[in-house]
Amino acid sequence: MRHDELIGQVQNRARLGSRGDAERAVRATLETLGERIPEGLCESLAGQLPHEIGEHLRRTEVYGGQGTGERFDLEEFLNRVVQRSGSPRPQAAFQARVVMEVVGEATSPTVMTKLGESLPEDLRTLVASGSRGDMGV
Repeated sequence: MRHDELIGQVQNRARLGSRGDAERAVRATLETLGERIPEGLCESLAGQLPHEIGEHLRRTEVYGGQGTGERFDLEEFLNRVVQRSGSPRPQAAFQARVVMEVVGEATSPTVMTKLGESLPEDLRTLVASGSRGDMGV
């Protein structure tokens, strides 16, 4: 999937008013995800995305070390997405689900399976719920 197509999919599915809003949702979600997952997985996921989008994941990596792989739950994940995106919490949660749905379509099932396995149950719902699912937030 190309950059423009990925951003367009996020904009359409999240019902965002502009490409800039879609870019902001992608950046906020992927930078936060990059803080949460191990560096190797972060790099694998970023490598399957368009370069400009993969950079959002790489931006939070700590090269030469263990990566960030910070331990935080869904609540903290959404707090960080809200802070980065400037969107109200319910919209930020929905946008993050959309971003993860589109990222899942743009990458291999193997990487997405590893991503799900690396996350605690509450964050796994973010990866699996998609734009039509319900996370209860």
